[in-house]
Amino acid sequence: MQPEGTEITYLAGLYRFEEHRGIQIPMFTVLTREAVDPVSSIHDRMPLILGKDSLRDWIRPNGDPNSIMKKALTKMIMEKAKDYPEPLPSFMQI
Repeated sequence: MQPEGTEITYLAGLYRFEEHRGIQIPMFTVLTREAVDPVSSIHDRMPLILGKDSLRDWIRPNGDPNSIMKKALTKMIMEKAKDYPEPLPSFMQI
């Protein structure tokens, strides 16, 4: 799945660092929203997908998350699965 007319999908998320046994470990989460078609046919949630024009506003400490969420991309397309030739590539063999 990806936003219609795009090549890169930008997901809204949050992160912080936590110390574990003296090592700083990045902790992160991907924000979700109610799913739209065609995603809603397989799940009730989907990632909050941002347009490239919203990225600067998202990472600004004083940005308004509510206004950014209203600009989230919702026109999704499903990519077709690729058929692999026989024999399968070595990384796919069990």
